[in-house]
Amino acid sequence: MNIEEGNQMEKEFDDMLQERLNDAKQIEKAKITNFLEEVWRGFRKSIPNDFENSPSTGVDKSKLLVLAKKMNSLPEGKKYFRKIVKLFDDRLKMLETDKLDWAMGELLAYATLLDEGNTIRISGQDVERGTFSHRHAVVKTEDDEEEVVPLNLLNDHQGKFEIYNSLLSEYAVLGFDYGYAFNTPNGLTIWEAQFGDFFNGAQIIIDQFLSAAEDKWGTPNGLVMLLPHGYEGMGSEHSSARVERFLQLCAEENFQVANCTNPANYFHLLRRQMARPFRKPLVVLTPKKLLRYHRAVSSIEEMSSGCFQEVIDDSLAKKSKINQVVLCSGKFYYDLIEHYETLDKKNIAFIRLEQLYPFPESQLRSIFNKYGKDCKYVWAQEEPLNMGPWSYILRKWKYSKIVCFSREESGSPASGSPKVFERRHQEIINKVMSYS
Repeated sequence: MNIEEGNQMEKEFDDMLQERLNDAKQIEKAKITNFLEEVWRGFRKSIPNDFENSPSTGVDKSKLLVLAKKMNSLPEGKKYFRKIVKLFDDRLKMLETDKLDWAMGELLAYATLLDEGNTIRISGQDVERGTFSHRHAVVKTEDDEEEVVPLNLLNDHQGKFEIYNSLLSEYAVLGFDYGYAFNTPNGLTIWEAQFGDFFNGAQIIIDQFLSAAEDKWGTPNGLVMLLPHGYEGMGSEHSSARVERFLQLCAEENFQVANCTNPANYFHLLRRQMARPFRKPLVVLTPKKLLRYHRAVSSIEEMSSGCFQEVIDDSLAKKSKINQVVLCSGKFYYDLIEHYETLDKKNIAFIRLEQLYPFPESQLRSIFNKYGKDCKYVWAQEEPLNMGPWSYILRKWKYSKIVCFSREESGSPASGSPKVFERRHQEIINKVMSYS
């Protein structure tokens, strides 16, 4: 190509741009076309009343048992690692004792959704096994490393289950998953962080898209983020999912933020994501300790009926003896009651806030009306005072005076020393127990 030919090409390109500009100036009203209109047909925008109560998400008990056995039965004729065989056998034994752990609750949610024809896609840095070895959604044979995915072997009419260990680039992966969920409203799309605060590598996606896109552009999205959270002496980066950041972003029902305490409620939460006629991003503060904690178990009956519980009352509290009500969320509930049971006290009710946002106003109003205005109300959290849900609770709680017991304000989410962690953790619990 010579200079004259290059100049001619440049002139033709400039003329084309000028022509398009002249055409654009003639348009008096711009028309924006939703290129995914057909994909989202059948879904509607949410209204505030949609969040007053959760829809029924129970599954027939016989169906649950059939699916539970299928998803925990490895194909015959293959050689598996002994530990894997034992793990799957232990899951089948849970059906006999009717004490299902966290992994069973989660996998049963997936199995029931797949059985109903939904597709599921999960990605994250160690999701096939699970960072804490609880999931084992993909099993490899011992001799040739053939991959077996039991959740794809349920029946002939099921939806497709896809799960991928992703690269260590949260920004790229969460951005892809956001787009995938945007184009797949009829499927459950999940991104799991290896540890909760690893999402900060994808903060731009959360700030610009997940939290604000529906308000800015009218584009809803149903992406689920699973963020392991809980203070267990493992240091700053392995403790907090920075719930305070998400709660600061929450407004006008743009997010759902949950911190469940039992497998059944987690089961219903995941199923609720597909049961509603609209889509909202869901942030789940998933546990570590509770994955194998002997108290964090549920029965088949709890999954076969009912719905997600935004607030769980204290079933053991006798109203006539209660003069202190402690509200908390997630794994810290068990830390509190473990200590409470060693004391000669019957005066405290422990209320679990399973859904932080949208704020369960009517459910908490019922709690307040039950225990009365003369009780002392406490918010207890593991996180430092300047982190965690406290500032959000302080904005939302309107019923009476409420105080917070937590770690002192800190620039870091947690100490790097297990001994310092234990001392600070116990101090919070002691303050809660001695307040009344």
